[in-house]
Amino acid sequence: MLNMNSVTSTADIGTLFGSISIPGIIVYVLVAVALWRVFDKAGYPGILAIIPIVNFFVLTKIAGFSAWLGLLFLVPIVNIVFSIIVALRVGRAFDKGGVFSFFLLWMFAFIGYFIIGFGKETYTKPV
Repeated sequence: MLNMNSVTSTADIGTLFGSISIPGIIVYVLVAVALWRVFDKAGYPGILAIIPIVNFFVLTKIAGFSAWLGLLFLVPIVNIVFSIIVALRVGRAFDKGGVFSFFLLWMFAFIGYFIIGFGKETYTKPV
């Protein structure tokens, strides 16, 4: 017989994921809108900001790396270090300093990419 009072019942799990997914979707949409503007400024199609894995590869290209290095985002531990490096390089490409890049492009990306995307910063391809 099915025990409907267990923690793992369908209703409980649905409630748990339902309450977490709404803020997650909101943050994802905000980051996608901000990245759309950043991609446009850098000369890439903005629609690529919506596609979850592709946007990492485009950010890698904006940072001045080969798109193949975007595969480093899939390697545990390495992805943290590489994402910091990409954030620093993207910040430098938009004439932002290291502190701005670390805190607002890596830690609080939804804020930093809005500042870059909707601000008056221009993109300079890194060398």
